[in-house]
Amino acid sequence: MQSIPLNVNIPDMVSISESELKILLAAKLYETQKLSLGQAADVANLSKRTFIEMLGRYGVSLFSANAEELVQDIANA
Repeated sequence: MQSIPLNVNIPDMVSISESELKILLAAKLYETQKLSLGQAADVANLSKRTFIEMLGRYGVSLFSANAEELVQDIANA
């Protein structure tokens, strides 16, 4: 995966570390299905297991299907 350098200016009033910012970005990119789980974990500089744990802390579901799709899948099984 090719990487692109990114410079972001965060206001001083926002207290966030670079590592937390990477996790937030990776979680959002995973949530919007722009990155796979492994790719997002790499962006966050975390193992897959640790990244999965962090997803829950940021309110991001590990599963992309919504409840309606899950009910349909169960009915079709």
